[in-house]
Amino acid sequence: MKITAIEKIPVRVPIRPEFQIRGALGLHTESPFLLLKVRTDEGITGLGEVSATPVWSGEDSTTAAHVISNFLEPALLGEDPRDIERLTVKMRRAVANHPFTKSGLEIALWDILGKSVNLPVYRLLGGAVREAVTIKMSVSGAEPARAAQLAEWAVSKGLTALKVKVGIEPEGDVERVKAVRAAVGPSFRVGADANGGWSPRTAIHTIRRLKDECDIYFAEQPVAPLDLQWLVDVRRNVPVPVMADESCYTLQDAMAIARAGAADILSVYVGKGGGIGPARKMAAIAEAAGLTCTVGSNLELGIACAAMAHLATATIGIGAEEFPCDILGTLAYEHDLLAETLEFNNGKIRAPHKPGLGVELDEAAVARYRG
Repeated sequence: MKITAIEKIPVRVPIRPEFQIRGALGLHTESPFLLLKVRTDEGITGLGEVSATPVWSGEDSTTAAHVISNFLEPALLGEDPRDIERLTVKMRRAVANHPFTKSGLEIALWDILGKSVNLPVYRLLGGAVREAVTIKMSVSGAEPARAAQLAEWAVSKGLTALKVKVGIEPEGDVERVKAVRAAVGPSFRVGADANGGWSPRTAIHTIRRLKDECDIYFAEQPVAPLDLQWLVDVRRNVPVPVMADESCYTLQDAMAIARAGAADILSVYVGKGGGIGPARKMAAIAEAAGLTCTVGSNLELGIACAAMAHLATATIGIGAEEFPCDILGTLAYEHDLLAETLEFNNGKIRAPHKPGLGVELDEAAVARYRG
């Protein structure tokens, strides 16, 4: 089997009001993506997806298409798409950086491999370690009353955990989380995600308050990913587990965090690490170091959400029960562009059982959101 062509389709999809995120990185109401179709000479097509929101990824649809056309596609044409590990290395050597772009192609290779042997991706990864993946809501950094409404909506959808965007202004952050806690009650799991918005001193003080006054159960990326020692200092001085997200892109990042004692949880992505395979390796590092992982999110669409569900279904180092994952595309978008959306029940997402990623595009929806 050989790769013959890579089709690139830019789309822009509005986010549902409940998931429009206001946080340390600003307001996010619409997401751009580059959808990929990797075609082969045996008629099997693999689907991929590039998250193209520059404020998060540093990559947009234009740069992703350019990198694929000029560097990655020439490296992949004529290759057997089932040699995923070898082609992952080849993509890394073809051009530096651009992990989200490379991830879109790597996802498509897994889709092709699964379709070629009539197995879902989670089977190719060693089989299921859980039947379904617990997920959590991400509540915008809105005014307290609106944040409380969003939390109540999450409860109505059957979710059992959420995180609140903070890192904007400490007093407002505390008031927002207080409102959410009052809305969901004392037993609901509530975390806080600062997206690197606090200084170390502010992070320590505010996290202590959030634990005392709101009973948060984790703090995600409390400080900017500039100096790992900042994260170390916060973790040593707060009473809740600390999650590394923006500080953890690569295998080397994961090793450095584990070695330094900088976090209790790693937020691994299919996108920011360069694909399913690299994310699995980061989870293995965490497992070996006695840490755990969750699956983080750039608010992906359906294709990447399917990849994330397969990853979490088959990876023991991802502690989805304790720290639910951010596989949110099914709930977050006006349309996830899938012909059949992922199964969501009782706060959990289930990886498709069909071959490959187990999803197909709704071509009419793709045409409607193209641009």
